[in-house]
Amino acid sequence: MNTNYSLKNLPEIATAIIASAKSKTLLFFGEMGVGKTTLIKEICRQLDVVDTISSPTFSLVNEYQTSEAVAVFHFDFYRITDEEEAFDMGIEEYLYNNDWCLIEWPQNVENLLPLEAVKVHLSVLEDGQRNLQLK
Repeated sequence: MNTNYSLKNLPEIATAIIASAKSKTLLFFGEMGVGKTTLIKEICRQLDVVDTISSPTFSLVNEYQTSEAVAVFHFDFYRITDEEEAFDMGIEEYLYNNDWCLIEWPQNVENLLPLEAVKVHLSVLEDGQRNLQLK
C-alpha cells in the first residue's frame, strides 16, 4: 500500500491499514510532526476504542480497551535511549499476546520487535498531504 492522504480521508486510511495488516503489531516511522499519533488515534477509533486516546510519550505505553474488551497498546519510544529500558518494562509480554500494538519510534527498540510486524512509513508532501507506505 502506497498512498497520499489528508485529514479528511484519515478514517478510510485507518480502515485500510487495519484491513490489510498481516500482523496486529504496527510500527510507525516518520519525522516529528508527520502525524503518527493522529493516525494512531484514528486507527483506535476504527477499532472502537472506548478510552481517551493520548500520546504515551512519558509513560511509554498506554493501554486502551475496545467496546468488545479487546486490548490495544499504544507505545511511544521517542525517549528510549537504550533497548534495555523497553526490555525492563516487559515489552515482550505486550508484543506476543496477539493484542494490537501500535508503536511510534520503533527504530529505538528495533532488536526487540517481531519480524512479522507491519511497517507504516509516513512523510509530509509539499502540498501538506501525507504519504503512507505500508510494508
